[in-house]
Order: sequence, then C-alpha cells, then structure tokens
Amino acid sequence: MAEGSVRPVEEADRIVVARLVLELWGAHTGVAHGEVFFPASLPGFLVEKQGHVLGLLTYAVANHQLEIVTIDALRRGRGVGTALVDAAVRQARTTGCNRVRLTTTNDNLDAIRFFQRRGFKLTSLRPDAVREARKLKPEIPAVGEFGIPITDEVDLERWVAPRQ
Repeated sequence: MAEGSVRPVEEADRIVVARLVLELWGAHTGVAHGEVFFPASLPGFLVEKQGHVLGLLTYAVANHQLEIVTIDALRRGRGVGTALVDAAVRQARTTGCNRVRLTTTNDNLDAIRFFQRRGFKLTSLRPDAVREARKLKPEIPAVGEFGIPITDEVDLERWVAPRQ
C-alpha cells in the first residue's frame, strides 16, 4: 500500500504538475515513438500525503490503450509507483482500454525491472530511436543511468480486461 493517497490530477494541479515535469524530466515535453507529449496538459494521478506530492503519473488514451507518458515516485520503495500503476490499470479498465503501455529508454534498467515485476512484458525495441527523439527534445542526455549511452526506445505493455 502506498504511503499516501492516490487521486486524479485536477485543473488546479496543472501548475504543480508542470513544475514537477520540468524538474524531473528536464523539459515541458516528453517524446516517445516519434510523438511529442505535453504531460502537464494530460490526465493523470497524484500520490499525496499531508499536502505533499509523493508521486505523479500522466497518461494518454488512444486506440483502446492507455499509455503511461510519465511516472515518478519521489520517494522510492514505499509503494508510490505501484499505487500509480494500479490507478492507471483501473483507469484503463474503466475506459474500456485493453492494454496499458509505456516507452522507456535502454538505460532505464530500474524502470524495466519495476514494470516487469508488475505484469508488463517487453514488446518492442527501437534501436537508435533516441537519435530521432533528440530532434524533438534536445534535452535528452547522451548518457543515462549506470553510465549507459541512451540510444534505444523500449516498449512494455500489460494487457488488461476492460470492466464489463
């Protein structure tokens, strides 16, 4: 169980979401599979405790799938990320989506492990896709976690049964 409570992002949260996205992602945009996202304008979920944000997830819905655009647990190891994923899966089912998907980069070993442990499967690898992504978001660093060059996009997805 998460340390705080999960709730949908509301219009009044947009400034906080924009600040967090800029602070955590280095820009107001996110890029995946050639598409530019503006997380502060997307639906999402916050985890809060006593007025403090502990986590944020933003998502987009299209073609019967919910795509996690950003996910951040500001305190790791306390169930915040799991609570956010669970909220996204519930939202996917409620809106009739048949899967939850996300894109990360090859260096993000912690995320790849985290999502696989929560039922997600690796579905595709786009070698050198980050070279194209940098044309849309030059802030993407050359080297990521563990000193690994950031070069490839990795997709993960989890099939969900829509609520009947």
